[in-house]
This record gives sequence, C-alpha cells and structure tokens, in this order.
Amino acid sequence: MPIRHRVSAVDLVGACRAFVSVSEHGSFTVGASAARMSQSVASRRVAALEERFGEQLFERTSRRAVLTPFGRDMLPAARQLVQTAEVLLNEAAAVKRKPWRLAVPGICSTAGLARLVAEARGHGVTLDLRVAAPAERRELIHAQQVRAAVLAVPADEATWSVPLGLAGAQDPGIKRVYVETLRMGRASPGPARRIWIQPEDDVPHVRDPLTRLRDAVGLRPAQLVAAADLTTAAAEVLCTRDLLLCSPAQAGELALSWRPIGEIALSRGFALAAAADGNPQHIEARLGDALARLLGADVRAGTPGGAAA
Repeated sequence: MPIRHRVSAVDLVGACRAFVSVSEHGSFTVGASAARMSQSVASRRVAALEERFGEQLFERTSRRAVLTPFGRDMLPAARQLVQTAEVLLNEAAAVKRKPWRLAVPGICSTAGLARLVAEARGHGVTLDLRVAAPAERRELIHAQQVRAAVLAVPADEATWSVPLGLAGAQDPGIKRVYVETLRMGRASPGPARRIWIQPEDDVPHVRDPLTRLRDAVGLRPAQLVAAADLTTAAAEVLCTRDLLLCSPAQAGELALSWRPIGEIALSRGFALAAAADGNPQHIEARLGDALARLLGADVRAGTPGGAAA
C-alpha cells in the first residue's frame, strides 16, 4: 500500500514554502537547501500538498523539478501565503520585543528594579517600569497607561505580603515596640515621639488601623505623620527618637533597628492587576519570584509564581 502524505492547516505554510522554493530553483536539492530544510522533508511536504490538492505540482526528472500547468497556476497563491506568514512571524517578533509597561511601588531599590528587568529579559519580556505611589498606580492601570501594575491591597487580597513594624535610630532593647509607650505624660521630657508613615503605606488598610490604635492608646494626633516622601521621613527618624513604619528590608537599608508592633500586626499587601480586564497570570507565572524579591516578600515553594501564600 503506498504511503499517504497528509498536510494539515498548520503545515500548509511549510508545505507552500517548500513548493515555492523548489519551483524557484528548479530542483528539490537546491530548493530544500534554500528553504533551510532537508531534501527528504521538502519532498514529503510537496507530496503532501499534491495529495491535498489532488493534482501534481511538479514533473519530476532525475535532475530537474518542472512545474506542471496546475503548479504554475497555484504558485502565485502559494507565494502570497508564504509572504503573509513571514509578515505574521515578523509582527509577532516585534510585539514580543515591545516593552511591557509595568507600574511598581516607589519603595523598590534601584538594584532590585535592575534585577527584575534583567530577569524579565531572560524570559523574553522587555519591561518598561513606572515607579509610582499606590494611588497613582491605580490611576495608571485605570487609564490604561500601563499594561499592568503592582497594586497595594489588603492582606486577604494579596499575592505577596510584607510585614511592617517600627524602626528607629537606636536599638530599643526589646522584642516588640508598643505604641502606647509613646504616649506623653505631663512629666514626659522632650518633644513627643512620632511615627512616620511613608507614601507606600499611606493607604486605608494600613493607615486606618494605625490611626485607631493611636487614638485608643491616647497618643496625640500629631504623633502619627504621613510623610511626603521616604527621604524626609527617614531623615527625621535618623536625627530624632521618632520611628518609621517600614519593612525589615527597608530598616536594614537605612541602618535602623526594626521591631514588630506590639498591639497589632500590619503588612503591605501586593497584587498584580492588568489593564482593560487583561489577565496578568502569564507575567506572574514568569516573574512571580522576581517580583516577590523586589517587594521584599517571602518566596515560598509550591505557590503560583513563587508568591507568598
């Protein structure tokens, strides 16, 4: 029984590429080489195409491959299909090279951002990072000025979580810092100690619980301050007895002594959101571990993209 060759819709472009190349060079050997395939592959593809069409494309001799009348009539359409496929492949390559604009928190270090960009390139993704505060990141995603954004979210909505505590210039000599110890009495010496909130943490799910705690333990309103930027807040903490609400990693970068808060547990929650109801899972699957490291979250095995559970 003769071997039957079949060509699927997916293989049609490859078969037409072999057909066009052989027709242009008048030889299966030379045509296959020009199309970067072996002679046997070119022969099989042309044979499959002939079977699909139900007509011969070539009159084969020992040295030449000559187009049949049917082959000559089919050649322009086959050539057009090959050219269209090349345009499609080139367009796909260009789209893959197009920068993937991502909004990230302002707490991220330059080194961390550079590592994220480098790791993304290893996964075939070119990142264009936009560093922004929480509210601005939401505006960017809603306005579709970025393809995705790392949003600040409550802990129960978070893909990545980072613990928050209080850090000061001096080692407090205790395991936890209780906010109530900052309460000023009538005989308390010196100015009232303040807790500085940096822009990344000036969000309801962090600021509001801390504000309620401030009021519950009797601190003055001015003892909880939302800073315009991290530099200003850190400078105040470094030259006074004030405290900075921050992550352990930030405290380490600033050479501050970090302790968890005694009365409540606070954390930064982060989740990746895509513009226009897109699905960010493909970028999260590739770069989940890198994003976790960038944000200072734990990278745990067995969770999607290496995200913290």
